[in-house]
Amino acid sequence: MKALVLSRKRSLPVLEEIDFPELQTNQVLVDLKAAALNHRDVLIVDGKYGRIDLPVVLGSDGAGTLNGKDVVINPSTNWGDNPTAQSDNFKILGAPDDGTFAESVAINQQQIHPMPPHLNYQEAAALPSAGLTAYRALFTKGDIQEDDRVLITNIGEGVSVLALQFALEVGARVFVTSSSDEKLEKALELGAEGGANHDVRFWAKDLKSQTGGFDIILDAAAGNSFTDLVNAAAPGGKIIVYGGHNGYTSKLDPKMIFSKQLSILGVTLGTSDEFVSMLRFVNEYEIIPIIDEVYDLEDAAKGFERIQNNEQFGKFVLNI
Repeated sequence: MKALVLSRKRSLPVLEEIDFPELQTNQVLVDLKAAALNHRDVLIVDGKYGRIDLPVVLGSDGAGTLNGKDVVINPSTNWGDNPTAQSDNFKILGAPDDGTFAESVAINQQQIHPMPPHLNYQEAAALPSAGLTAYRALFTKGDIQEDDRVLITNIGEGVSVLALQFALEVGARVFVTSSSDEKLEKALELGAEGGANHDVRFWAKDLKSQTGGFDIILDAAAGNSFTDLVNAAAPGGKIIVYGGHNGYTSKLDPKMIFSKQLSILGVTLGTSDEFVSMLRFVNEYEIIPIIDEVYDLEDAAKGFERIQNNEQFGKFVLNI
């Protein structure tokens, strides 16, 4: 079968012919129709994701068919029995185990779910990782409620856009940030109430003056700008972190955290139950993930490059 195989770090995966995977106990073989790129794939390629044994087929998200039925894959495996945090055996599909950038993938049958009927394969493939992360962040960790003031930073990548869509459906007031005025405009078109270019000085102060502060803040950047989020949070607010693209935070005043009774929470994907709840939510509101561009498998390099350049609004999807 055809697959994108990563054989060397700091080098893009190459389309190769490989053997179909051998099924282990409780595994099934899903014929994939589409897969989605994630920032995680780029980090692995760049050698910034810890130790990964090579060669490996990347790709965490996919949709396809099993026994003639349309299915979508939960990329989160071996979560464990504690819903508050993953076990030591937790893994994400697409390293160390071969993933979805291939014509077929071997996967535990418990990770297979019916594909939302209002989605096509490309839209369904864009949903799993981003949707699960956004759902856990907003609903499990954030306990989002109608009229909550929500700030989503760095709007454009998959989690942030789906989080915007999810939050709007429950009636939250959503604001966004980006360094791109074009992305801010797209978010406003989707229903965001307001936004700010976070490269402009005092952006957090300006947004706080409009809202009185934010009840929930979703952030995947961290870095020294994290202080702005602490300042922008309302008393009792929750800052939910699901990434750290900008690295360490070194200028954080702890007084701002304890004096405002803030909660800083972390999210990495989620439980099997949350994946089912996320799919139910998507079905109920007929949410359609935003797709920036669809590429053929052999053109995946274009998607990797655009993620590295932070050019996306929504997901990059691969046709298989």
